[in-house]
Amino acid sequence: MTVDTLIDELIEREGGYVHHPADKGGPTKFGITEAVARAHGYTGVMTSLPREEAAAIYRRLYWLRPRLDAVAERSERLAAELFDTGVNMGPAVALTFLQRTLTALNRNGQDYPDLVPDGRIGPATLAALDAFLASRGAKGETVLLRAIEALQGERYLRLAERRPANEAFLYGWLANRIGS
Repeated sequence: MTVDTLIDELIEREGGYVHHPADKGGPTKFGITEAVARAHGYTGVMTSLPREEAAAIYRRLYWLRPRLDAVAERSERLAAELFDTGVNMGPAVALTFLQRTLTALNRNGQDYPDLVPDGRIGPATLAALDAFLASRGAKGETVLLRAIEALQGERYLRLAERRPANEAFLYGWLANRIGS
């Protein structure tokens, strides 16, 4: 699996141009909101956003900036999950899920120190991930993924409960973002 494959799969899932009235993000194309496209230099109309520009934004904003390449060196499955979650909820949210989960699974600090859930990948988070994977192995990787997905699902439910318009998206979020 490569980041290019992840981006291609994501763009296929997100589809083309959408402007759903309940979506606070406004018009999107390939899952890229107009605000994100503008912030990254795109000046055209959203219906004409090139796929290559969307892919470049995903790579820059959702893969390289949050340092998921460093996570992928340790666990491709985990990096893929954090990438997808980060695209949908923001990279800091996805990385906070990772940090919270690693802290909860460190056996009261016996395996590695607790992490500050700051939503950034740094040396402490990578060291904790290394220690976790070394002590728990492949099964541990699966448990880590399940815990992150549980946090993701709870957040989706909370979003729908707090803003009823989000109920329009809840089924799709749960069907297409959890465990896929």
